Amino acid sequence: MNIHEYQAKKILAQYGINVPEGGIAYTPAEAKRVAQKLSSRGPWMLKAQIQAGARAEGHFLEHEAGRKGGVRKVTQIKNVSYEAAQMLNNTLVTEQTDAKGRLVSKVYVEKFETVKHLFYAGMIIDSAVSTITLLISDVINESIVRIADFQTDKILRIPLKFDAAISDAQIMKILDFLLLDEKYLQSFHDFLGKLLFTFVNLDAQMIEINPVGILPDKKLVALDAKINFDDNALFRHPDIVRMHDDYEDDARKLRAYRSGFYYHEFEEGTIGCIVNGDGLALEAMDIIKAKGYSPACALNVKGGVDKDKIADGIKLIMTNPRVEGIVINVLGGFLRCNLVADGILSASQDVGLNMPLIVRFEGTNKDMARAILEESNLQVTFAEDMNEAVDELVTQMEVNA
Repeated sequence: MNIHEYQAKKILAQYGINVPEGGIAYTPAEAKRVAQKLSSRGPWMLKAQIQAGARAEGHFLEHEAGRKGGVRKVTQIKNVSYEAAQMLNNTLVTEQTDAKGRLVSKVYVEKFETVKHLFYAGMIIDSAVSTITLLISDVINESIVRIADFQTDKILRIPLKFDAAISDAQIMKILDFLLLDEKYLQSFHDFLGKLLFTFVNLDAQMIEINPVGILPDKKLVALDAKINFDDNALFRHPDIVRMHDDYEDDARKLRAYRSGFYYHEFEEGTIGCIVNGDGLALEAMDIIKAKGYSPACALNVKGGVDKDKIADGIKLIMTNPRVEGIVINVLGGFLRCNLVADGILSASQDVGLNMPLIVRFEGTNKDMARAILEESNLQVTFAEDMNEAVDELVTQMEVNA
């Protein structure tokens, strides 16, 4: 689950991390009032609130929005409402959105901070080594993925422990990398220590501060903030769940979210994939790609739901116009196989089944689930494993092509 910058900064402030003063605005007049409350003279920063990075380098689709991006520095109070009016209710496109962009419904007005130095700081879960990794870079306002691919020497990676503080030796390594002297040790220790505590305490998957600023008094300030949370841990954080912005999700993703499922669409592909678990999802994606095909979308069905919710989730795949075939891989446990079979049957009765459907059931009530579908007379093919399922699906799709 993602949240907006202004929400992320509110969280960071609650954990004692320094952020600029700011306020959210939904109208140009409100933006001006917020700016006046923050400072009588300015400057101010106006930031379009969409859940995508690279806003400053983005562009708006509408002519009336002007040529500036989604992050703007304003030096005169009379221009705050004008710049806000250009962004609000217009569509911002960045390298992290699709070509349709995202509608800007609110702007964050922030007091401008004068800083001596800027750098990138991020924390992620590194699944390869099962730990948190701290990323530090002098390259700011750019995609960390691009830097990692083409400028590997520009990123310092430091593995951290879930249950241990960041050491002075690790801080000194960061200072050396950024060409800063030892006088900043305490400020870095305080800032990064609180960031790590926030990360662990809130079950985050990623926190990105791009950039961090060093103030004249040597303190650090988060000039931007992005937090991504582990969906599987959100039951522990109802206050975070309430921050979810329905307007940031497309209709299919929102329907899945409300049913307690995870739905994702890919830029290309013709195969719909339904699984019950992240590991099964990754296995399915790898096998599909190894066969020379690509997934169009994927639905991760969780346990603890009823047949109607499962049916509604399956219909998201069946009614996706890009999907030409569906593969279902379910390992029955908390989610019983027969419940998924009932969902398939219900969804097919509602929207019809006019494409190949390959099912692999394993685990709780596997035989019952197979009997339900066999007695239904649906055109369903059963497979013993995912390799066989994808092979059969590809064969049937090629016959239908």
